[in-house]
Order: sequence, then C-alpha cells, then structure tokens
Amino acid sequence: MNLILLGPPGAGKGTQAKRLEQSHGLVQLATGDMLRAATARGSELGLKVKAIMDSGQLVPDGVIIDMIAERIARPDCRNGFILDGFPRTVPQAEALDEMLAERRQTLDHVILMQVDEAALIDRLAGRFSCKNCGASYHERYHRPQAEGVCDLCGGCEFVHRPDDRPEAVEARFEVYRRQTAPILPYYRDRGILRTVDGMGEIDEVARQIEAIVASAK
Repeated sequence: MNLILLGPPGAGKGTQAKRLEQSHGLVQLATGDMLRAATARGSELGLKVKAIMDSGQLVPDGVIIDMIAERIARPDCRNGFILDGFPRTVPQAEALDEMLAERRQTLDHVILMQVDEAALIDRLAGRFSCKNCGASYHERYHRPQAEGVCDLCGGCEFVHRPDDRPEAVEARFEVYRRQTAPILPYYRDRGILRTVDGMGEIDEVARQIEAIVASAK
C-alpha cells in the first residue's frame, strides 16, 4: 500500500506516519531525512545531492524522484510506503506518478489532514520543550506540573523552536497555501484524495486514517 500524507506544518503528518509504519509495516519516506541519509551514504546519487546542497541550490525535482525510486526499490518497502513532505507541487506530483507507473506501482490514497489554521497556529506558537530531554509542553495547554521544572527529567532549561514563533508559523502556512494546496484538485480528479479531521486527538485521527487504509484492502 502506497500513501501520501498531506497537510500544513504541524498537522501531525509525522506522528500518523509513524503509527502507520508500526501497524502496517509501511516505510515513512520524509524527503528531508532521505536527502540527509543519501549524502551520508556517499552513493553516486548521494554525492550528487551533496554537491547541489553544498552549492546552496535547491535539489531539482528529478533528483528527488530518483532518490525516492532508489529508496522504494529496497526490500523494506515491499509492503509499501508513506510519503511525508513530498510532493509539494503539481509538477512533482506528475513526476512521481510517472516514476511509479514505470515501476508498475501506483498510489492507493492521498490523505489530507485538514486543520483550522488559526487554531493550529495558536497550538504551534505555544510549544516549547525541555532542553535536556526534549519533552514537549505548551504555554496554555500543557505546562510542567512544577513551574520551570521538566516533568520527565527535572531539567530547568526550556527552548522554543524558532520556526514555531507565530510569524514563522504564518509564513510556513503561506508557503503551503501557495505551493502545496494546488495539488489537491490533481489528486481529487484522480479519485484518490481522502480527508480526515486533523484537529482531533491523535488516536481519533489515527482511527480515521485506519478506516481509509482498510477500505483499500
């Protein structure tokens, strides 16, 4: 089974992809992680990617498609994969379809995690974590039990991710709206776009996704 998880930053795509990995033996393919892994392996493709990244240029779509093709050919992807973070544009979606067709594969579902943007910005902007152990907290919804002390490790230093600040989150949403949202009609026209309520509790969102996955079997 081959899936794509779509949604704006912070919608929970990575969390749900991990659950699908565990429950269905699928492999999560996050392109950012794949780029770093490819350069670390030092393969011919990895060296090509490294040279492009070292020069400060964006990795071309064709190279990313080649990287995905190389990755899904490995034995651990025999049950399928979950793409997280790709495609972001219609040309990328078209190139992905062409590559899969050449391999006699196809996408089963494209799952959109739909969210309330204002509520999600509020959720993301309030996040902070323990500098020592990484435990996550929120300014309003989940503060440490003892003010200024991590519940898990007792650490007293906390950090906010720079890209979780309100202005940064809004900028990331704008990029999503401009680049990624236009691919939704592309997959809707193909009849494989499914939507879940991404604002629910993690278990509820997982239940919705499981129902979609079960319908493909």
